[in-house]
Amino acid sequence: MATEIAYSEITSWSDEALNDELLATKMKLTKLRFNHAITPLENTNVLGETKKHIARIQTELRKRQLSKQA
Repeated sequence: MATEIAYSEITSWSDEALNDELLATKMKLTKLRFNHAITPLENTNVLGETKKHIARIQTELRKRQLSKQA
């Protein structure tokens, strides 16, 4: 995952790619949290950026789910 991926790029991904990225990003966040608990991270902004990336992916998945229902 790049440090910052534009939302416009996320919208072009397939559903499968979004789900794969979501799982990978959640695993990354979990590892970052454990590492931060053991030894503090030098750049704690990574935690916030990762959570925002997860939110962007979930937003796009929800948007697609609602458009299929309509």
